[in-house]
Amino acid sequence: MLLSAKVSSLFFLIIFLLFHSSFSLTNSTSDILYDIYPFIRVFKNGTIQRFIGQDFAPAGLDPTTGVHSKDVIISAPNCNLSARLYLPRAAAAHKLPLLLYFHGGGFFTESAFSPTYHRHLNSLVARARVVAVSVNYRLAPEHLLPIAYQDSWLALKWAFSHNNAGGQEPWLRKYADFGRVYLGGDSAGGNIANQIAIRVGLESPDPEIKVNGMFLNCPYFLGKKNESAGNNGYAEIQMEKLWLYAYPNSSGLDDPLVNPGMDPRLKRVGCKRVLVYVAEKDVLRARGWRYKEALERSGGVEK
Repeated sequence: MLLSAKVSSLFFLIIFLLFHSSFSLTNSTSDILYDIYPFIRVFKNGTIQRFIGQDFAPAGLDPTTGVHSKDVIISAPNCNLSARLYLPRAAAAHKLPLLLYFHGGGFFTESAFSPTYHRHLNSLVARARVVAVSVNYRLAPEHLLPIAYQDSWLALKWAFSHNNAGGQEPWLRKYADFGRVYLGGDSAGGNIANQIAIRVGLESPDPEIKVNGMFLNCPYFLGKKNESAGNNGYAEIQMEKLWLYAYPNSSGLDDPLVNPGMDPRLKRVGCKRVLVYVAEKDVLRARGWRYKEALERSGGVEK
């Protein structure tokens, strides 16, 4: 009889907990401002839940590649940006090309300090034999676009302030060859690299800022016409949501900042060599091809 009473009490406790959990979930869902899984969820009370890219990998010597890294502050008006610098093994022999890298994450997630990008930059720097500045631009929704573009431009100017032995960062003063500067990025970072290259071209001739080339890995470009790879319409819708929430004041999916084919400034891109990577199953693969075609039509780059 005692056992039966305990089982009965346990049964009602389970029912209560299930009901309470269901009620809480429903209540929480109604408090969501927008949900772009697997990137971010934003609640009406201002709470922000990021699902990826939040872990931190410390800088230092990477035992696998021999690459050294350290974190720096980029002082700028009204804000202090940060970046992670990378130096390959045995860099003292002669100056090396300089790479400014912009991480991906849809403008909402990831950082220059996440394990994903720390591993990527260690490998890239070791293989390419470059000095790298991995820019930690500020993210939406706390900092809506065009803040990420502005931060990235400030980072480029900061790097070039070390040309001709200027600036305060010894790694850049001693090891970076400012006659061989490149931009790179993936996803949203590829989008940023394109905009920075255009701005370099628009502000030329500036003897202090010259870029030799850039590479874009699966760049984040969109357009009103759905061109998702395969049967991935839902995934492209999520990509579109990222843009519209990251830049609510944009003109939409054909805004020149996200659809380079609509950007008359593309012909002014400030470098002659551009390498574009696309992936077979990337939902935005077709957009990468469209970008390549738009660049060729613009006449601003070598074919």
